[in-house]
Amino acid sequence: MADQIYNAIFIGSIYALFALGFTLVFSVLDILNLAHPALFTLGAFTALFAMQQGVPAALAVVIAFAVCGGAGVLLDRVAFAPLRRRNAPPLSAMISSIGVSLIVIRLIQLKYGPDLQSYPRGSLPADVMTVAGLQIDTLRTVIIGLAVALMVGLTLLVRRSRLGRELRALAENPRAARLLGIDVDRAIAATFFLSAGLGGIAGALYGFATNSPFSQMGLGFELKAFSVMIVGGMGSIPGAVLGAYLLSFGEVASLTFLPSELRDAFAFGLLFIVLLIRPSGILGQRAVDRV
Repeated sequence: MADQIYNAIFIGSIYALFALGFTLVFSVLDILNLAHPALFTLGAFTALFAMQQGVPAALAVVIAFAVCGGAGVLLDRVAFAPLRRRNAPPLSAMISSIGVSLIVIRLIQLKYGPDLQSYPRGSLPADVMTVAGLQIDTLRTVIIGLAVALMVGLTLLVRRSRLGRELRALAENPRAARLLGIDVDRAIAATFFLSAGLGGIAGALYGFATNSPFSQMGLGFELKAFSVMIVGGMGSIPGAVLGAYLLSFGEVASLTFLPSELRDAFAFGLLFIVLLIRPSGILGQRAVDRV
């Protein structure tokens, strides 16, 4: 049982990091960035490329954050900003982001192909410790600690920093934010940078844990991130974290007590029950209080 809880915490940490980036853009700009899974994949392959050049894994994660953050800003300039200026409907932005996602995935395939890849041998820690009968994987433990630190850091950034106040003002009313002297374009760029950077880190960490990155690896996370965002409360950052861990514990419980074929059915059924009890989500709030 302890091993299963450990696995659930690890999986939930990856889900939470991925969902945080997804949620941050929605909470501030009211748009769904469907290119986020491609940025997740880009993070894994950026780390792979860096490590193939002899870069240590820790620095490769930092590079993945920077590259994906920059790609997120570029994504906004190419796919979202022109549509914002024309007051295009949200559906147009979603379709635009899907197009960019396909381009990114195709570029990754041109470099690495569609098959599973692996990180350089010996570049990742492989130590396993046994504590009170619990098998503790050093790599996964580090990933859990880093993921939790990033979640706490993002929460503090949004709640207590000047940038966080600007993001909350932008989420409440973009026009009023401009009148208050806030550089809205800079705040939007920061939103996409942080969102995409977190997605890239999540991809790199998940790639490390599985040691088998591939070009379609982010697609399986999109539905789960969207689901935990709804269950947690649309646009709520703490809610996305809670929803992610709820989903991961549901998946692990289904694998422990039910046939593996029922994994997704049980996990998503659990989320459905939560929505029946609380339709607005676990921490559902008014739009102005979302971030």
